[in-house]
Amino acid sequence: MHGTSEAAASVIFGLNPMWVAALLFLLTYAVVMSEKINRAIVALLAAGLMIVLGVINQEAAIRGIDFNTIGLLIGMMVIVAITRQSGIFQFLAIWAAKRVNANPWGILVMISLVTAVTSAFLDNVTTVLLVVPVTLLITEELKVPPYPYLFAMIFSSNIGGTATLIGDPPNIMIGSATGLTFNDFAYNLSPVIAVIMAATMVPIYFIWGRHLTATAEDRQRVMKFNEFEAITDSRLLKQCLLVIGLVIAGFVFARFLGVEAATVAMTGAALLLLLANFGRDAEHQSKHVLEAFNEVEWITIFFFVGLFIVVHGVDSTGLLKVLADKMLALTGGDLTATAMVILWSSAILSAIIDNIPFVATMIPLIKAMAPTFGGSEGLMPLWWALSLGACLGGNGTLIGASANLVVAGFAERAGQPIRFIPYAMMAFPLMLLSIAISAVYLYWRYL
Repeated sequence: MHGTSEAAASVIFGLNPMWVAALLFLLTYAVVMSEKINRAIVALLAAGLMIVLGVINQEAAIRGIDFNTIGLLIGMMVIVAITRQSGIFQFLAIWAAKRVNANPWGILVMISLVTAVTSAFLDNVTTVLLVVPVTLLITEELKVPPYPYLFAMIFSSNIGGTATLIGDPPNIMIGSATGLTFNDFAYNLSPVIAVIMAATMVPIYFIWGRHLTATAEDRQRVMKFNEFEAITDSRLLKQCLLVIGLVIAGFVFARFLGVEAATVAMTGAALLLLLANFGRDAEHQSKHVLEAFNEVEWITIFFFVGLFIVVHGVDSTGLLKVLADKMLALTGGDLTATAMVILWSSAILSAIIDNIPFVATMIPLIKAMAPTFGGSEGLMPLWWALSLGACLGGNGTLIGASANLVVAGFAERAGQPIRFIPYAMMAFPLMLLSIAISAVYLYWRYL
């Protein structure tokens, strides 16, 4: 948070930088929501206009990009691209499907649980990268619509990711700003996450689950799959499992080692590229490295780059601080009221704007409240409110969290596009349910 000093004084025609930034911001979101132009084009164009119109200069724009998030995403996408070649994800999906006798609703529940648990230990973007392709394969075999599965997967990834320090980028940011550990997050957030996960499955069952049916013949075909045949390269599988194990250990001990999540992910990606290409000639190496890089969701990456610059432009004019100060004035310095305002406003705003820039703005503001609430210890309920609101709020719309965009990207490639408005009509009320449960939990346990 750099205050107004970074907003260039030379906004075109002497216009108010705050209004120019706010207008660009609203236009960006309006066009992204309309889905008439690719979201990466919109975000990059808006970022360029922030600089050209003089709201911020290029140096400030580059400072606004969260390279920790970008590096984490690219590193994990490369690891996933290589790991996918071993067939491990087909193995897991087939194994999960056979545990429930290829029952379509049973598969949806199993895949949701696998996604939620994995999201707590790998970041949730990585998890959906692993599970989406396999889910599409199974729904195709069972001749059931993939949409309910993808919808449930988005929710499970964001719910599961909320439970730990490394599950979701907002938690990584809150942890590094406050010194809260992996264990702190697991102890304080896991109980409510288990309840929210169960509660979310109920409406999904009544909306879609009870209508999912597959013929005995199609189910039999899935039951005949041999999960062990899915493993195409056992040497590569061992290398991938070794690197993924090291990367997860790296995330758990990142604070102790003094490294950021992006460093862990990028180093892991480089190590796996080395192991997978060891002993090959130069031509084969180039081909394999290019294949891995081609699997990176570049549309998502560049959407984030543009979005970070746009939000930073708005932030640098002081607009976000004005809004946050107004929020504090509303609560009159009462801890319960402040926690509830942070929880609900984080959830609703994180559904509309990406939660990472929002959390970056909220951290210094919450820290500034320490004197009001008797020092940093008194702020604990506010950090949990911010984490639950920002992470779970991401479920509300397609642009609320990175995992949502990644699933949407896969669905589009598979010819099953997820549309902004229909998704929000179902997702927003379900997200509010999870926030209502969080509000009860926060009040009962901390307030």
